[in-house]
Amino acid sequence: MKRKEDYPDLNKRFSGTKVTYKVKVIAKDSNRTLVHNNVPYEHLELLKVNPNLNVYVLEVKNKSFIRIREPGGSLNSEKIRKLILSNKSNFNKETDLLLYLSARSENIELIKKNKGKKIILIDRFSDSTIAYQHYGMGVNRKLIENINNHLLKDIRIDFTFLNTVNNYNMKKRLGQRKRLNRYDKFDTKFYNKVQNGFIKLLKLKPKKYIKINSNMNIKINEKIILDKIKSLI
Repeated sequence: MKRKEDYPDLNKRFSGTKVTYKVKVIAKDSNRTLVHNNVPYEHLELLKVNPNLNVYVLEVKNKSFIRIREPGGSLNSEKIRKLILSNKSNFNKETDLLLYLSARSENIELIKKNKGKKIILIDRFSDSTIAYQHYGMGVNRKLIENINNHLLKDIRIDFTFLNTVNNYNMKKRLGQRKRLNRYDKFDTKFYNKVQNGFIKLLKLKPKKYIKINSNMNIKINEKIILDKIKSLI
C-alpha cells in the first residue's frame, strides 16, 4: 500500500497517537468517498477514539486509500491552513471563506488523481464550509455552494461521520489542549450554531450521514464507527 508516496509529508506528521485529524472518509469501493466532520470545530478532540481505526480496517481489508485533512492536505493547502488558524490572523468572514475554499482548491488534483482508484479519507469537506461559514458566520449560502460546485464538479461525498458534543464536554476538552488556535477561541454560541448547522445538513440527506454522540464512552463510539466502516467497505 503506497500511502507515503501519495501523501509524503502528512503521513509522517500524522502517523502517531497525536493525530490531529480524525478523518473518516471511507467507501464500499474505490469509487466512493466518505467524510468525517468533527463538531463543533477544527482541532477539538470531540471523538477520542483511536484516530487510526479506519486506517486499521482498511489495511485489514487490503484497501488502497489516501488521507486528507481540511484545511490542509497538500503542500500549498497546509500553508493556507497556517494562515487561517494563526492567532495573529483577523480575517473577515468572506476572507475566511475564500481561504478555506482556496485550501480545498489545492487538493482537487490530488482527489481527482485518486478518484475511482483509491478510497479517499477526508477530515472535513464541503458540508463543513456550509456549517461554519454559513450557519456559523452568516456568509451567503448560495455563494458558498456556487464556488464549491465550481471546484468540485463531479466529486461527490459518499458518506459522512458527524460527531456531536455538548457544551460541557466541549469546554472541558478545550481546556485540556496545550495550544489553542484562532478557531478554538470563538464563543459557545458560534459552536452551537455550527453544530446545529451540521444536524440540519444531516436531516437533508440522512442516508449519507451517521451522527456519533461524542459524549458517550470511547469504546462505544469505537464500535459504532468500526461497524459502520466494515459495512461500507
